[in-house]
Amino acid sequence: MRTEAAQRVELVFSLFDANGNGVIDSEDFDLMTNRVLEAAVASDSDAKAAIRTAFRRYWTTLATELDANGDGVITVDEFRPFVLDPERFGPTIAEFADALAALGDPDKDGLIERPLFVSLMTAIGFEEPNIHALFDAFGPDAEDRITVATWAAGIEDYYAPDMAGIPGDQLVAARAV
Repeated sequence: MRTEAAQRVELVFSLFDANGNGVIDSEDFDLMTNRVLEAAVASDSDAKAAIRTAFRRYWTTLATELDANGDGVITVDEFRPFVLDPERFGPTIAEFADALAALGDPDKDGLIERPLFVSLMTAIGFEEPNIHALFDAFGPDAEDRITVATWAAGIEDYYAPDMAGIPGDQLVAARAV
């Protein structure tokens, strides 16, 4: 696994531990889902249902694949090798990427404006300077928008163990606040 990918894994674990108890559990996904939905006020019920389903699948996949002892929690040691395994996790990431990117396009024009992108990414827990750096790395157009497809592909790239030098690396770079 590339160093960049390992850094991305550590950050994702810390974000998914939304309640801060040191492990990932079902409650974390409920908390994050609710925060993201609060940021997506302009999205329609189908887009909201899709992200809710994607978050639920994300948790279910983690619990099914990693919770061998059935205690209902995923530790960081259990999480590290799994999350970057495209064979085990790829379809879950693809569903999540599509649902989150679509949530960022409530008017369904295929474009995501920076303010909503920042709101959704902040709701997930990323740091605002890093979010802006990521958006800039995606190459927004003159009206400060990126395409839904660009964001979805960027999310999938983020979870690829062999990827480095990708826009998603902006999320783990230390930035001045």
